[in-house]
Amino acid sequence: MRPVEFKRHIDFFNGMEEEDVVNLIPNARSFEWIRENVPLFECPDRDFERVYYFRWWTFRKHIKETPDGFVITEFILPVRHAGVHNTVSCATGFHLAEGRWLRDRRYLDQYTMFWFRGSEGGPQPHFHKYSSWVADALWGRYLVDGDREFVVGLLDDLVRDYEKWEEEKGLPDGLFWQFDVRDGMEESISGSRKAQNARPTIGSYMFANARAIARVAEMAGRDDVAERFRAKAESIRRAVERHLWDPQAKFYKVRFEDGTLSDAREAIGFIPWCFDLPEAGREEAWREILDPEGFQAPKGLTTAERRHPLFRSHGVGDCEWDGAVWPFATSQTLGALANVLRHYKQDNATRKDYFDALLTYARSHEKNGKPYIGEYHDEVTGEWLKGDNPRSRYYNHSTFCDLAITGLVGLCPRDDDVVEIDPLIPADAWDWFRLEGVPYRGRTLTIVWDRDGTHYEEGRGLRVLADGREIVRSDALARIEGRLEG
Repeated sequence: MRPVEFKRHIDFFNGMEEEDVVNLIPNARSFEWIRENVPLFECPDRDFERVYYFRWWTFRKHIKETPDGFVITEFILPVRHAGVHNTVSCATGFHLAEGRWLRDRRYLDQYTMFWFRGSEGGPQPHFHKYSSWVADALWGRYLVDGDREFVVGLLDDLVRDYEKWEEEKGLPDGLFWQFDVRDGMEESISGSRKAQNARPTIGSYMFANARAIARVAEMAGRDDVAERFRAKAESIRRAVERHLWDPQAKFYKVRFEDGTLSDAREAIGFIPWCFDLPEAGREEAWREILDPEGFQAPKGLTTAERRHPLFRSHGVGDCEWDGAVWPFATSQTLGALANVLRHYKQDNATRKDYFDALLTYARSHEKNGKPYIGEYHDEVTGEWLKGDNPRSRYYNHSTFCDLAITGLVGLCPRDDDVVEIDPLIPADAWDWFRLEGVPYRGRTLTIVWDRDGTHYEEGRGLRVLADGREIVRSDALARIEGRLEG
């Protein structure tokens, strides 16, 4: 791809604002930075393509050089609940997922060390202010960069971090509790700022973190640690299935301190599938994303079922998670849906449903006729509910490019020399697309779809190249595997 093909997007973004906040890379260098660091993407849907570059353009704004190394911020302006360097731990897992596709690995290397060892050699004091799936995210990053030494070097830090979570939030039955505000999901229908409710959020995160630690320990040859954390993960899985699944509502729910389940289906009930936690047979829950009384709305997937009497009951303008659309939740739900489509046998949701939801998400990136990403928006009008509050601009609290790469295009990172591509684009949706310059396990991948071979004139079908050499091809837009050699 020629850089001029996407430079028009960057020029437009640079011209739509007065740059009042400058961190590491100013707008004037944004085109060069994107050209040097991110996978290039093009497709027939120019609006979707523009959002792809807009999200990289905004992500770049949050990379900050500090005396403690590079960090990635969540808010472009200082906020009271942040720690040193305006850092907030809530979306760290998303930062790692999105940032793993950058060629310059220093950003995430130093950001990770900032959280785990950046305070007099220990973790930052505000690291546990919010629930986190950071160990799982670090494993996901390793699957892309293949840097065994880095992730193995963090094993003891990850174990200590996990044990601290057990001490702080563990419950006798194997579940974990959290205040909804410490999940980053305040004013939810089922939530509380005082009660120690067991939530599918932190329970799923701790399951995923335990599984990730077991995998890192196995790679490190620490079999005792691996066995211990595999057992922890399985214990949490059983506890979530036994205590948080509502067989009548067919949904994962919050359990209150008195042992009863909330009467509300909320988007957090999809999170277990982000990590393949559920056993087979629970997939009927996914019918709710297609139901207008469930989570289906004109401008996105809601954070609570629309039929509930307390839907959108908490007001507007602060941080209400009682139904409005949050990109944070959309990112999790789409990640979970990708796993359901690939790893579970079911007929409740389809690849078209994923594609349609991702396109709706892309089209929500607009305010006053310009590209925008904020905190949360109205599910019917699409209006961003923080209004013109400047703190909400460029809100780095979700993923988009990672969903495009791993979901839409279908690059499924794995721990071997096989490149697996499983696109979630319906076969009749796009005639062509190209993802180029993807850093992957020491190689550079290009993934090309050209239905009849006339767009790129490089051959028909789906092709994958590693360092410019074709490793697999298929006439159909379908799951394929190719092997990296040498």
